[in-house]
Amino acid sequence: MSVRRALSPLLLATVLTALAACRSAPSPPPAPAAAALHEVVLRGGTIYDGSGGAPFVGDVAIDGDRIAALGDLDGARGRTEIDVAGLAVAPGFVNMLSWADESLLVDGRSLSDLHQGVTLEVFGEGWSMGPLNAAMRAELLERQQDYRYEVAWTSLGEYLEHLERHGVSTNVASFVGAGTVRIHELGYEDRAPTAEELARMRDLVRAAMLEGALGVGSSLPYIPATFATTDELVALAEVAAQFDGLYISHIRGEGERLLESIDEFLEIVRRARVRGEIYHLKASGRENWGKLEQAIARIAAARAAGLAVTADVYPYPASSTGLTYVLPAWVQEGGHEALVARLRDPETRARVLPEMEMIPPEDILLVEFRNPALRGLTGKTLAEVAALRGTSPEVTALDLIVEDDSRIGTVRFTMSEENVRRKLTLPWVSICSDSESMAPEPPFTLSQPHPRAYGSFARVLGKYVREEGLLTLQEAVRRMTSLPAANLRLDRRGALVPGHFADLVVFDPETVADRATFEAPHRLAVGVIHVYVNGVAAIRDGVHTGARPGRVVRGPGWRGARP
Repeated sequence: MSVRRALSPLLLATVLTALAACRSAPSPPPAPAAAALHEVVLRGGTIYDGSGGAPFVGDVAIDGDRIAALGDLDGARGRTEIDVAGLAVAPGFVNMLSWADESLLVDGRSLSDLHQGVTLEVFGEGWSMGPLNAAMRAELLERQQDYRYEVAWTSLGEYLEHLERHGVSTNVASFVGAGTVRIHELGYEDRAPTAEELARMRDLVRAAMLEGALGVGSSLPYIPATFATTDELVALAEVAAQFDGLYISHIRGEGERLLESIDEFLEIVRRARVRGEIYHLKASGRENWGKLEQAIARIAAARAAGLAVTADVYPYPASSTGLTYVLPAWVQEGGHEALVARLRDPETRARVLPEMEMIPPEDILLVEFRNPALRGLTGKTLAEVAALRGTSPEVTALDLIVEDDSRIGTVRFTMSEENVRRKLTLPWVSICSDSESMAPEPPFTLSQPHPRAYGSFARVLGKYVREEGLLTLQEAVRRMTSLPAANLRLDRRGALVPGHFADLVVFDPETVADRATFEAPHRLAVGVIHVYVNGVAAIRDGVHTGARPGRVVRGPGWRGARP
């Protein structure tokens, strides 16, 4: 029986009227969507996304280890919300040349770099912490100075994973050292590898690339890398190219042989069909300062011809290396023990003296000794020590190397401030420290490092951006972030983009500055307020949180699954 027949006419009319009213009445507005909830929201900062484009005011949301959203996030909430109005928000900075491979084993906080906004340390200037054979592991243990650590790894990949397990506040990555694979097969001998040895060296590079090495790094003024021929370097760089890795080089000469050394670098890049970068581009020695423009022109011409070549710099007119840098290569063949034995021999010393490549001794600052009895000389110039001892600077240098049984750390004032500024204007130049990452406390304060350890990135932002206007802030940020990230082929790092890893720095453009000097280098930079590494606050309100969220960052050849 139908409903219509069962209902009385009056009741039926009432029901039909109600149904019609329901159909014609407007629908109620939908319930408002729940506001997006993020773990962290940085509110109202001036965002420099790493692209070099104009900054904009907005918010950044972080969930887990990723950037979740960017822009006007008024409809979103954060479990933690931080007001960063008036501050710059940028991707974390990439240190293209870091020597923190040992210092992070002692202190994983990476304070000197983290307080400048660095979130990635890149190792491997000719030497890498793997691959190691038994003799190399023994030497690494025996030659330790103020930093003491166990060598619980053999390959480069094992070292990086060891460092991550140890706990570090910054991310870490590395090139495999061309010098390292040479030592692995030839030791410190001055000869070319046999075909079999070169094949094994190439196999070591291939294994390192599969473990995540960024490419091959060479440092050609130093023993035994200086014994490598151009052909040998091409052979190693070819392997890196197979994985889209980078050939990066401290070129063979930065002074008298600067232009010839750049030509060799470009030849290696061409022949190996590899991308290339020059470590800490410089013209060293007053008589060579004028060569910088010719060097830049050579690189620019290569780029215009299609070679993917770039460079990095540190923003100081002084370099830092060992006192042994002044010695001829032949006296260093065989390694450090052989060197010291030769310098103890009067006849050999007499032969060495006229071949030493000295610069004015007042331009050589002695900053690191192994022998506690010599540490009172820290901070003196070679000229001052020579005067104290009543010996020539050359003889003093040889005596100190023997007495300290080390290469002796020095700072060398050999560059032009005008040239530093010129290099910083080049759009294909990124930034490095060429130094350890340390803390203003023992054991680091036992030496007097180059101030670049504490100041390189902050110096660019404070001196060359804010004070001198040499660069715009957005361009300086690009040079420290997306440029090196692209050169290294990093996956989802180097830019503020949703889905990228949440490595970022919040700093005050009006106060960020370096405070380290050559006389007092152990001073942290100022003006960096917050630093996040993989979504975790490592610096909050200018203070280290104790967090160590750093990870291994691997190159494009890595055979694993995690970026």
